[in-house]
Amino acid sequence: MTRAETKERNRRALLDAALHVVSRDGHRARLDEIAEEAGLTTGAVYSLFGSKGGLVAALVTDYLRPHYEEIEQALPPGMDLLEAVDALARYYRRSCDASAATSALSLQITLLDMALHDSALGARLAASVRTQESHLIALFTGRSHNGKAVTSHQAQRLVTALRALFVGLTQGVILGLAPDADEQYFADTARALASGATLIDQDADVPG
Repeated sequence: MTRAETKERNRRALLDAALHVVSRDGHRARLDEIAEEAGLTTGAVYSLFGSKGGLVAALVTDYLRPHYEEIEQALPPGMDLLEAVDALARYYRRSCDASAATSALSLQITLLDMALHDSALGARLAASVRTQESHLIALFTGRSHNGKAVTSHQAQRLVTALRALFVGLTQGVILGLAPDADEQYFADTARALASGATLIDQDADVPG
């Protein structure tokens, strides 16, 4: 095995171990336990990720990457903005019924708790999420809406609002607080939000 292959194997082992230990222990997760579960030393964590915060931030990126890759496949270039928003909403609603939906929500809550206990870690987690969301912004930028192409600034504002909407609705479905929120409800709510003049139709807030 080459040095690069060994490094990637160790990186993967640490990410898998971190997912398990962080999901179980939250902000109390210890590096030595993560390293032990991966069959490595804490020195490997510092060598590959720099710190516990670096490892957790990498875990978030690793966890979100396939999620955003699936979204990209669900939003082909030919869709206009509202069609893309509709497809994205339906994707999020279907994710509520996935076998891993409950564990995914548990991990989200755990990561939020960790961010509240460690502001530096919280900043790194936020940066990791923003990096992934930049791909979603790019997916909306340039799509047709009301005869115009959506700007990157408008797409960014929309993604921020949609994230808040979908996180809230998804939690509501999984926790049983929104039992009637089916795919059509998700889609109708998201399309109504995307049609809002303050988000899409006005360019007053676009920097000159």
